[in-house]
Amino acid sequence: MKKLILTALVGYALAVPALAQDSKNFLYLFSDSIIYAQKVQLRPDFSGYWQFRADSRRVPISQVKFFNNEDGFFANTRRFSLAGESQFSERIVAGKINLFQERPYDPEAFHRPYHYGMERDRLQIAALSMYYNKGFGDLKRVRYRNLMKDMADHPQSMQFLKDYRKSSQLSKIISVTAGAAIIAGVATLLTGGYSESSFTNSSILMGGGIVLATGGYLIHLSGKKNIEKAITNYNK
Repeated sequence: MKKLILTALVGYALAVPALAQDSKNFLYLFSDSIIYAQKVQLRPDFSGYWQFRADSRRVPISQVKFFNNEDGFFANTRRFSLAGESQFSERIVAGKINLFQERPYDPEAFHRPYHYGMERDRLQIAALSMYYNKGFGDLKRVRYRNLMKDMADHPQSMQFLKDYRKSSQLSKIISVTAGAAIIAGVATLLTGGYSESSFTNSSILMGGGIVLATGGYLIHLSGKKNIEKAITNYNK
């Protein structure tokens, strides 16, 4: 019995440092090294350039691949930027596959006091660009072909991906039709000499184009949810 208790105590003593380390905030660098800290902040330096502060240590943002702090877990998406600018997108699904949504990290917005009952997430509009990875691997764009390769071993996730592809294709068709209707409406107005009939026909075409464009956008948003469902089911 004493040996059993002693073994348990030793196991607990060995586990505590690991648990404490996991609970800390950290910077994961492109060099694959990790800087643990009690507090990780993104702050401007004296020149006005952004840098990370991991306790007393200062780290250029260009060196940071991922970071975790009280606001969440974020990934650097600079390789997807034409200018190579470092921006950090938030992880919205964690697991065997991590899903990130493009919403540039703004520490001021995360700590801004609420006003008029608005929640923090309503203060920023999320973009449609989404990325994913496994572990601390490089980010990939959320694309049908990419995910099909990484989820080939999970039938249910594959079905959600197929649903996403269908809605994406439908959205593109509707968007192209909407653009054609709007262009036709403008052309009708210009060629009709701004007469009453041309104005009426143009309004109908342009109005229909706007309705179609809105519908295509909503279908696109709905399709995006299937991506999250596919990843969530894969992570179960």
